[in-house]
Amino acid sequence: MRTLVDIGDDHLKALDEIAATKNVSRASLIREAVSAFLEHSSIDERSQAFGLWGKRKIDGLAYQEEIRGEW
Repeated sequence: MRTLVDIGDDHLKALDEIAATKNVSRASLIREAVSAFLEHSSIDERSQAFGLWGKRKIDGLAYQEEIRGEW
């Protein structure tokens, strides 16, 4: 699918230089950059937090009671 994106002249010049060095098209570089961005950004914050407690050696309720016992 085609889309329009505004990219500054400095960035276009840099992309063109990289494209010439790699002997690929500017569009190919942009697709590669978007793919890399999506790969690193696709995990939402909730799924990053999922399972964090599993590394602890204590039950969650026991931990809560221990902490509250300090009050």
